[in-house]
Amino acid sequence: MHYISTRGEAPVLAFDDVLLTGLARDGGLYVPESWPQFSASDLEAMRNLSYPDLACRIMTPFLGDTISEDDFAGMVAEAYASFESEEVVPMVDMGDGQWLMELFHGPTLAFKDVALQLLGRLFDHVLQKRGERVTIVGATSGDTGSAAIEACKDRDAIDIVMLYPAGGRVSEVQQRQMTTVASANVHNVAIEGTFDDCQDLVKACFNDLPFRDEVHLSAVNSINWARIMAQIVYYFRAGLKLGAPEKSIGFSVPTGNFGNIFAGYAAHLMGLPVDQFVVASNRNDILFRFFEKNAMEIEAVVPTLSPSMDIQVSSNFERLLFDLLDRDGKKVTDAMAEFRDSGKLSIADSAWKRSRERFDAYRVDDAMTSQVIDRVYRECGMLIDPHTAVGVEAALAKRRDPAMAMVSLATAHPSKFPDAVKKATGIMPELPAHLSDLFEREERFTVMPNQLDLLQEFIRSRSNAS
Repeated sequence: MHYISTRGEAPVLAFDDVLLTGLARDGGLYVPESWPQFSASDLEAMRNLSYPDLACRIMTPFLGDTISEDDFAGMVAEAYASFESEEVVPMVDMGDGQWLMELFHGPTLAFKDVALQLLGRLFDHVLQKRGERVTIVGATSGDTGSAAIEACKDRDAIDIVMLYPAGGRVSEVQQRQMTTVASANVHNVAIEGTFDDCQDLVKACFNDLPFRDEVHLSAVNSINWARIMAQIVYYFRAGLKLGAPEKSIGFSVPTGNFGNIFAGYAAHLMGLPVDQFVVASNRNDILFRFFEKNAMEIEAVVPTLSPSMDIQVSSNFERLLFDLLDRDGKKVTDAMAEFRDSGKLSIADSAWKRSRERFDAYRVDDAMTSQVIDRVYRECGMLIDPHTAVGVEAALAKRRDPAMAMVSLATAHPSKFPDAVKKATGIMPELPAHLSDLFEREERFTVMPNQLDLLQEFIRSRSNAS
């Protein structure tokens, strides 16, 4: 198994190098040279596997010969032993063919744990084997930061610097899950700007190749292929639970950076029968506008009740674009340059129509988000967070076939967004016991302007890799 860049100019790499590299050196994102394939009989044989065993079966082909099967199985078992649910990603029947897949039973209460609890262990394994250190620099719109810090804290071969937008653009629970971690290798930076500004700073650090090499830069954002790889598994899990390969299903995914829904698309390319993906957006609806009318245009980021989706530049969309443009790195490079220069992107009509064969999109504003939280509580007795509410409403609005099972991804525990949930339902969701004292813990973070040179100097001073 080898990996190629979406822009076609970076070196072809094996899995362990892709893990440590993150963003390709040509600015692109790594994808598999070819997709592993699972037949109908393969799917039938996997139907009754435990989640860790299924994870090993789905992910092992991506590793090539870089990690032994026994070592990988040990890492997978450890990663998912930290989840509160034995099912890891339990499914809840909401009636009328609508299902909720709960992805928030990991230690930081968000879907990012599913990938990052494994990613931290993969980093440790590969770095110890090589006798190397890395400095991880990431950007978060809320959940990636805490999940990455939880996975990387106190690890001997890793320093982690996490950027997030200052000024209340992440929820207080999300912020405190990052800033109250006292580990010496963890550094939080509140950037005076939006999530897109944070993401741009991270990409600028990676594209400064001398700096990148100096501090041994690596990534845990969904630009890192290993993140996508781990998320593919729960799509197979849902499909197998609901009748695959005999039955095809649909997924509705609250979408910001496009990594989560791209993992579902990858599962489809690997043989999982999926008839429909719904890209569920809030008012920051650049992806909705692409799928509706083949027009991406960057607008100002608007703060919403679902802040993890307050994004205008969805990094992982480039991976889908690579597929839509027939895996032509030159076409992707030109398209992304045009997008950066003009803030606008459209593609050939034939390629766009191909995207619409399986993708639909829907936009949900804050008022409707609150109504959905209230409705789900009254009808199902469940509290859901605002991001999940966006996905649930999009599933109802865009489901193509009433006979097809539709799975909405519940991406965060309601207690991560308590104010929005209480306002909608009158009920304050409680944090789990292990986080019950979160608001009493001391915070540690640095506020910084949106300025690359200052950030790079900060990273140098905190990095033990240089």
